Amino acid sequence: MQKTILLIGGSYGIGASIAEKLKDSHQIIIASRSNDNIPKDIIHLTFDVLKDDITSLDLPKKIDGLVYCPGSINLKPFKMMRPDNFNEDMELNFNSLIRVVHGLLPKLKNSEQASLVFFSTVAVKVGMPFHTSVAASKGAIEGFAKALAAEYAPKFRVNVIAPSLTDTPLASRLLNSDSKKEIMAKRHPLKKVGSTEDIAAMAAFLLNDESQWITGQIFGVDGGLSTLNIN
Repeated sequence: MQKTILLIGGSYGIGASIAEKLKDSHQIIIASRSNDNIPKDIIHLTFDVLKDDITSLDLPKKIDGLVYCPGSINLKPFKMMRPDNFNEDMELNFNSLIRVVHGLLPKLKNSEQASLVFFSTVAVKVGMPFHTSVAASKGAIEGFAKALAAEYAPKFRVNVIAPSLTDTPLASRLLNSDSKKEIMAKRHPLKKVGSTEDIAAMAAFLLNDESQWITGQIFGVDGGLSTLNIN
């Protein structure tokens, strides 16, 4: 059954891979600042999560799937972080997500069973140096998703994907040479850095009916990093 799926910030990286994977079987709408590289058969609406109101967009009355893609990777020693840095990460990663979901509630409720997919990070489950800000804001997403899933079951399914380092434009400074990619790959039991397709495959599964008995879960798509110690 064809669904209407809204990607927030899906014009590149993981969001673009999700759109590419689903565009032949579902109606895909991308709401983002940029329309670069978006296929012609995908609807694009200009939207900035930090500035714009989601209710102002010309969206269908029914939304079956929602994916929130915007995020930050702000990795610094805690002593070099300012409270404003935490506020900025929380605003992008969490507060803007809340505004989007709240504004879309009527349209999500019109679906037979809406599927919401959010993104966290492996650093919430596994304590990592220099991740204090991103782990804090993404940890808020995990708690929110479980509570939302409980409150709106069975009308909504809400799940979270928690990747390890993935080769996206957002992570480019961490993976901008072959030597860096090799070092990062060796940290993972599967000895590779994640690809956008790895994450998109899980997102597509959670958006489709094959996952209709799954909600309130945090999925570690992380090359085994969060659960395996093989060193």
